[in-house]
Amino acid sequence: MPEPHPAPLIEVRDLVRRYGQGRLGGHRLTAVNGVSFSVMPAETLGLVGESGSGKSTTGRMLLGLEPLDEGEVFFNGTRISGLSPRAMKPWRRQMQVIFQDPYGALNPRQRVGDFVAEPLRVHKLAPSRSERADRVAALFRQVGLDPAFMHRYPHEFSGGQRQRICIARALALKPAFIVADEPITALDVSIQAQIVNLFQDLSETMGLAYLFISHDLAMIRYLCHRVAVMLRGRIVELAPVETLFDDPRHPYTQSLLRAIPNPDPDHRPPAHPRFDVDAHIPERDMEMVEVSPGHFVLRH
Repeated sequence: MPEPHPAPLIEVRDLVRRYGQGRLGGHRLTAVNGVSFSVMPAETLGLVGESGSGKSTTGRMLLGLEPLDEGEVFFNGTRISGLSPRAMKPWRRQMQVIFQDPYGALNPRQRVGDFVAEPLRVHKLAPSRSERADRVAALFRQVGLDPAFMHRYPHEFSGGQRQRICIARALALKPAFIVADEPITALDVSIQAQIVNLFQDLSETMGLAYLFISHDLAMIRYLCHRVAVMLRGRIVELAPVETLFDDPRHPYTQSLLRAIPNPDPDHRPPAHPRFDVDAHIPERDMEMVEVSPGHFVLRH
């Protein structure tokens, strides 16, 4: 008897988010237009696309930080979209976020140890101050920081250290899923590799699942199991990472991969017609077609 497939940890169905004046008149911008995907336990799903494609809005909708105009979000088979803030509170322990700008996420007037301890206090997981201090010290060690830094302020740290502090806060509640919204974009290249390796180590040791939002395709290939490519609010291609890089089917995906710099000075990429984004706006009624096992492409 074949083994049953594991159930998705996260499943989103037909997410839609619109901005604009609505009934008062004027144009309404559809930032996310019918997005559906799932994330399995301990899986890292990469979400790529150019700026303005709807990647960050999708991640925020999934966490309940952005309202849904249409669609549903499920966590471990339970529908969590549309819940009140009070009903959503237990689920927030299971889902955390790491933002692009670590300094913007930190409170400049708050010691970083108190910043990391705040979720423990809010969710009453460490009632006493000494318990919270012990837990924060353990989290600092887990992300590669000296616990002696707990009493310092954000301006005393480098960009990479600030992002490690934000990761420690995200881990404080022992979540099962993290939305990492371009978490390495604001960091130096050498620090980027350290943070990505930390993400990978945490996934292996804690079984964490990620939605890793990025425009860095090299990092996506290194870190992710599957990749979803977004264009103008729609997913146009979804595939295992090596399948996507070896056999891209949608012309937009092909154009993204051709744009990856090649360090070989003698390399001359073959000439291809320029992909016109404005001429290929994906419509809501277009369907995803499975061109090979696990490889889906929006019909174009």
